[in-house]
Amino acid sequence: MRTITTTTGVQIKIDGDLLSIMETLYKEVSSRQDLEVSFEDMMKEIKHLIGQMEPAEQQTYLIESLFLNTVKYENDKLDTYMKKLKA
Repeated sequence: MRTITTTTGVQIKIDGDLLSIMETLYKEVSSRQDLEVSFEDMMKEIKHLIGQMEPAEQQTYLIESLFLNTVKYENDKLDTYMKKLKA
């Protein structure tokens, strides 16, 4: 299985698991900087990781990202609706 490497040298398996990349980003960018991470810091690391991926791998992760973000969006909308019903 192929791997990509963060700027800090941590290897990530490219197996279609978006959450493993997100967890690594959190540990290697956010946690290392005591949650004082900037937009630019995170974007730099994400671009570094994406730059190591083949086009098909990029597509796989984009699809999973859009799916997860759509589910999160739907859950947030439902949560807002449920709070209005309770009020």
